Amino acid sequence: MRSVRRIEPGPGQESVWDYPRPPRVEATGDRIRIEFGGATVVDTTDAVRVLETSHPPVYYVPRGAVGAELSPAPGASFCEFKGAARYLTIAAGDRREQAAVWYYPHPSPGYEALAGRVAVYPSRMDRCEVAGETVRPQESDFYGGWITSKVVGPFKGAPGTLGW
Repeated sequence: MRSVRRIEPGPGQESVWDYPRPPRVEATGDRIRIEFGGATVVDTTDAVRVLETSHPPVYYVPRGAVGAELSPAPGASFCEFKGAARYLTIAAGDRREQAAVWYYPHPSPGYEALAGRVAVYPSRMDRCEVAGETVRPQESDFYGGWITSKVVGPFKGAPGTLGW
């Protein structure tokens, strides 16, 4: 494993290396907008974010706030902290992305705030925003983090970072 050099956060920034492990879930009043299929499919200030060491935040919004068709997708995954995740296909306008949305049907103790909420891979949406800023997707669709100018890394997900 190579040595990871933490980027020092500037004023108003957070370092993902200061995030905890196990991850923390916290409410945010930031406006979350997601565009997909030529339409705004999410526009809400009712979101929580999951903060975990070396990962950009992942934003979860109420499933009912998604103005697009969501249908079950094959596959599942397991997080040692949050529990078993299931995947959804999202469809809006002329776009359809299989397993681009995930959720925890029965989150583990300590992660109950994720119940009834979904997250998206920003790389598979037309555009995602936090507080008016366009998100840059975390490398690799395994993690699904949302990178803004308020978060510094380095971030897990790029080639060679699996062992961090």
